[in-house]
Amino acid sequence: MAQQSGMVEKRGAGIWMTHVFMILGVIVIFFPIWLAFVASTVSQPEIVSPPMPLLPGGHFWENYKAALFSGVNVPVATMLFNSLVMAIGIAVGKIIISLLSAFAIVYFRFPGRSTFFWMIFLTLMLPVEVRIVPTFEVVAGFGMLNSYSGLIFPLIASATATFLFRQFFLTIPDELAEAARVDGARPMRFFIDIVVPMSRTNIAALFVILFIYGWNQYLWPLLITTDPEMNTIVMGIKQMFPSGDDVAEWPVIMATSILAMIPPVIVVVSMQKLFVRGLVDSEK
Repeated sequence: MAQQSGMVEKRGAGIWMTHVFMILGVIVIFFPIWLAFVASTVSQPEIVSPPMPLLPGGHFWENYKAALFSGVNVPVATMLFNSLVMAIGIAVGKIIISLLSAFAIVYFRFPGRSTFFWMIFLTLMLPVEVRIVPTFEVVAGFGMLNSYSGLIFPLIASATATFLFRQFFLTIPDELAEAARVDGARPMRFFIDIVVPMSRTNIAALFVILFIYGWNQYLWPLLITTDPEMNTIVMGIKQMFPSGDDVAEWPVIMATSILAMIPPVIVVVSMQKLFVRGLVDSEK
């Protein structure tokens, strides 16, 4: 009994230490975000005159209104909408194309099936930055500059998502496909009614990752958009920093940065359970 009591005490001490380190980690990560929020609620003199306040000020509505409806070239609300359309389009497009390509590779027998898969997989070594010049020429040739289609279509192919879906489809019992075939289900009916519902957690996990990937895009939107009305929020934050001797409006910049974090946070929080299950669930 004494030995068991000692083990419980050690385990209790370990749990306390684990929680202490977790709390410290959360504070370290959250503190810069808190400072950014505080900076978005105070006036310009309060930011540039040290020490910087650690509690929110009284200019919340003023700064956020200026950020949403003014901006440098276009209102931040417009840039948020552009980023939202781009991020959702990229995430949904990548998932649809990856689902279909993985389904074809796993369930259809055709010559060179493995070769096509590895060709897709090898594109991981060719990110957008490597093929950006020919991709720009293709997009310009199709007249898709300064458009949502130009922002989305060149980025919707995903070798990673195709690989992950392929690996998951290989774990689906062959008996399900045989049963569907016996019942007279066509391949797309089997895909829609059985394969896609079984992939729900994987789709959710990939959607979160791909949404954030699309939301954080900077180089590609910067290259193909010359119309300020098509600017994304990441571009907008960069444009808010002054050049030369101009003074930066730090409260408005910080308010814009906080607004830029809200959509990804909403996506992660709302899909948290499915996201975790899609990453760690081994029961297929």
